[in-house]
Amino acid sequence: MAYREVDMWEILEVLRRLHRREPKAAIERATGRTRKTIGRYRQRARELGWEPGGDRDPDEELASAVARSLRPVTEAEGLGSVEAMLMPHREAITEWVAPTDGSRGLRLSKVHGLLTRQGVAVQYSSLHRFAVSYCGFHERQRVTVRVADVEPGELAEVDYGQLGLVYDPDTQRRRRAWALLVTLAHSRHQYVHISFKQTIPEFINALEDAWEYFGGVSRRVVIDNLKAAVTKADRYDPAFQRTFDEYAAYRGFVIDAAVVRHAKGKPKVERNVQYLRESFFRGEQWIDLDHVRREARRWCTEVAGGRTHGTTRQQPLAVFTAVEKSALGPLEGAKRFDPPTWQQCKLHPDHHFQFDRAIYSLPTEHIGHQLWIRADSKIVRAYRGGELLRTYERLEPGGRCTDYDDYPKELTPYAMRDPQRLIRAAHEVGQHVGRYMAELLSGTFPWSRLRQGQKLLRLVNKYGEHRVDAACRRALSFDLLHVGRVENIVRQSLDRDTKPAARSVTHKQLQLIPSTRFLRPAGSFTHHSPTAEKENANAGSPPVTEDRAQAPETVWDHGDAT
Repeated sequence: MAYREVDMWEILEVLRRLHRREPKAAIERATGRTRKTIGRYRQRARELGWEPGGDRDPDEELASAVARSLRPVTEAEGLGSVEAMLMPHREAITEWVAPTDGSRGLRLSKVHGLLTRQGVAVQYSSLHRFAVSYCGFHERQRVTVRVADVEPGELAEVDYGQLGLVYDPDTQRRRRAWALLVTLAHSRHQYVHISFKQTIPEFINALEDAWEYFGGVSRRVVIDNLKAAVTKADRYDPAFQRTFDEYAAYRGFVIDAAVVRHAKGKPKVERNVQYLRESFFRGEQWIDLDHVRREARRWCTEVAGGRTHGTTRQQPLAVFTAVEKSALGPLEGAKRFDPPTWQQCKLHPDHHFQFDRAIYSLPTEHIGHQLWIRADSKIVRAYRGGELLRTYERLEPGGRCTDYDDYPKELTPYAMRDPQRLIRAAHEVGQHVGRYMAELLSGTFPWSRLRQGQKLLRLVNKYGEHRVDAACRRALSFDLLHVGRVENIVRQSLDRDTKPAARSVTHKQLQLIPSTRFLRPAGSFTHHSPTAEKENANAGSPPVTEDRAQAPETVWDHGDAT
């Protein structure tokens, strides 16, 4: 026959009636205990020094002692039949469920099967009681404590929850909507933000809306391990996303990341997700996302804020207005936080890095290095090794921000397609070099000869200023506007000729005056007719020239030629 655990209060009720001298029949009708059981209680109480109707009234201590004495089997009295059957296998069971090397033990159901193979057939419940009592299996029940309530304005718990499908006019289809719940731990007042995305800009904008709704900022914020905000989830030392860490410093609250897969880390907001879905979202007809957001704000104030909370037994909105609102931290001005974007970029050989499909320039010494780029809606900042290099105005995709001073000095004029910079540089070298550069880069499209202008300046570095200046003076005398000719003059040392050029002769005259080296004698242009030769021979007269106009005339003194 199975033993029924006797409650201490049952024994105390029987002893009190015995102390009042009530008959056993009356006690049997009132308590439901048999006369034999009532006699056993009285006998055990007498053995403990108590007499019915005496000076000592029965108390809880006496009743507990009677209950312990009535237990049929104790460790001192011996083992039960099941325990006696399992005791020879105690060491094996202990090694199976709790190995001494610290490794993972077997499941108790597996141990039950192993014992059955060995011929030890016991009930699983009996094996469980034996393993707990003698083998260290779940020896201690987990002990929990109730955390003290937080102060007003100290803590806000944040969590995302899935709601359902909502029509999106931008994509012309229904999309999954997510709700961000921000619950103040002291008053249980909450704010709900509905969105289609869980990106870091959307997350920060949702918190900004929540602080504006509450009228202040809590000193500590417990967040779920959102991938956009937490880069490394760790129980003791989590790493936060740089933008969200900057936002926390801007608003003045401490980030407290909940433990992964541990709902008790944020218990006050965890159950509100289901409450929001069932009380607010389901069963309604939603037009679009703006409609859901408007109704969610109204629901937070009228429904969730006006209900009687199951734990505090108070209305969250009333407690928030009376106690917690004044304890929140002030908002630092009316300016909302502009969420920046951080990205690692490389400065390319063309002196530019690309961010959001726009390019920005930096000096030559940063080419090939990795840069950290911080950009908000208006400003772009470039960092290298924690040092701010430059600040730019943010451009639209396809834009270009180039500072030509970032280029090497010799490449700047060509990159800017600015002939005047080359002309100024040439005048610094010499008078004739400047005049030659001005003539070279004159015309409708001067940048088509920029490469020749750069080559002319490189000749200065190669041959010296005086020789190139003299070569340019000689080239200008003959209007030789080609840098290759100038280089030939320097190579052939024609720039060292001290005789001045004939400056009085114009370009047109040079084209009309033939060279004396190729001047042919006058007789070369005399033609004889066979008939005339016979007549002249007969007459004995000399030959006559057909056209005397073809005879060349001397137009200058040969000694004046250079």
